[in-house]
Amino acid sequence: MKLPIHENIKIMRNRLGLTQKELATESGLTRSKIAAYETQTQPTLEALLLLSKTLGLSVDILLKEELTTWPAYKFKQYENIEGHYVTGQNLRILATNVNEANEELAEMVTEKARAGYLQAFADPEFIRELPHLNLPMMSKNKKYRAFQVSGDSMPPLKNNDWVVCSYIENWLMLKDGDKYVFITENEGIILKTAYKKTADNKGFLMVSSNPFYKPFYVLPKDIKEVWRVEWWFTNSID
Repeated sequence: MKLPIHENIKIMRNRLGLTQKELATESGLTRSKIAAYETQTQPTLEALLLLSKTLGLSVDILLKEELTTWPAYKFKQYENIEGHYVTGQNLRILATNVNEANEELAEMVTEKARAGYLQAFADPEFIRELPHLNLPMMSKNKKYRAFQVSGDSMPPLKNNDWVVCSYIENWLMLKDGDKYVFITENEGIILKTAYKKTADNKGFLMVSSNPFYKPFYVLPKDIKEVWRVEWWFTNSID
């Protein structure tokens, strides 16, 4: 019996304009395995994770959805103009902490912890060691994390101020012109005003409040986490 996963791999490969050989190269699998997965062989868990990352859809969608029934607009909910998928939902499970009542805690990423966070943001042991923050306005329906501001690119925020952020699982939910903290592969931890709908379609546009800093783009493939700024507070009084 042919399962949805077989047809789904083929559909997504074709939407990305890849041959079986090219998909094999990008995913780290072999062409023969790709051909087998598109016909009757069930991928291993390791292969599923590699295909999920390369094709840009979650394992759950690849396994259960029948993409042959999807209308074009549904694909567009996941797809940007480069053919990559930017929901972020297929990347990983967020490392987090809970208290004795099983309520999620808001960790604080200090200036000292920033460098370590870039390397260990997915490590539950590292996250567990971060200090915690509790504010009465925090919703139980959101995951929060606080980041200490570094630099002077986002006035009125100053160096060593704090931004309290909520986790954005689906990057398509970003609102143009809002402030976000991006955890990225190449640029590190970025606090910027972000725009996802850009004229030249190069990815997410990062804009500083300080005009001295020029806007730049971050590609979806370089993003590890996205956090929306909910509140901020200063660490000192001028």
